[in-house]
Amino acid sequence: MPGTSPLARIVVITHAYDRFIEQAGPEASQQSRYLLFGVLREMADRGHAVQVAVGPSAVEDGDLAILHTDCSVTPPDYLALAERFPRCVNGRVQDITKRVTSGALLAPGDDWTGPVIVKSNLNAKGFPETQQNIAAKKRGQPAPHPEAPFLMQYKIYDRPAALPEMAWSSPHLVVEKFIPEPADEGFAMRAWVFMGERERCTRYLAKSRMIKAEDIVDREAIEVPEALREVREKLGFDFGKFDFVMHEGRPVLLDANKTPGTARAVDKVVKAGTQSLANGLEALLP
Repeated sequence: MPGTSPLARIVVITHAYDRFIEQAGPEASQQSRYLLFGVLREMADRGHAVQVAVGPSAVEDGDLAILHTDCSVTPPDYLALAERFPRCVNGRVQDITKRVTSGALLAPGDDWTGPVIVKSNLNAKGFPETQQNIAAKKRGQPAPHPEAPFLMQYKIYDRPAALPEMAWSSPHLVVEKFIPEPADEGFAMRAWVFMGERERCTRYLAKSRMIKAEDIVDREAIEVPEALREVREKLGFDFGKFDFVMHEGRPVLLDANKTPGTARAVDKVVKAGTQSLANGLEALLP
């Protein structure tokens, strides 16, 4: 209950150059576009103590840690910090690059003649790494991700033979089958958000085959495919968001995010599930 002594001490481990908490103005309350932030506010309202550990050398003590480094590959020193806690949410998730997580990857010579899409190997087109590099430069520090380019947009080709050689040879790019899920209203994209055993899975509908939050025209709650649960277990996720489509009767994971954000276009859906996710986090407490 609020006002009582804390029930548990929760430590959020963030990258040294993350912007986990933002300040909108001198008199504004602290806020964040990360999904986890709302969950932590709910936990604080329930009487839990929440602290943010910034950087791998942070000295914090707690009952449970949440590894929330917003970069595709978590550096070893952050993983080492996570191991100091009795339990760490996402402590097993080190690499969420497309080459590790995508279920639609193609390699040269694969038996696929349909449309393809070229993406960044990094999560979110490499934008988080770019932001961390900028933050480091402002502090006069070396870039933590010097080899991480930001890919402005994804490009679609009608067949693999139309791809430039760089799409196959660049370590920064991946080639995937382009398999938008058709629906009566246009196209569908599915998103599974989870914290421990608490979850919600939603099918979003849009007119465009490249679905963005602002393009969504309808949504419905759906069941989580069992095959996707097996992928989650393999990747070691306790908390996150999986974007996927159904293709030929099977779920195909397109994106696995361990630090999901919230788009304003779906804020109501996100806020409605905050208490449930908080329940999931409480169940993970040792």
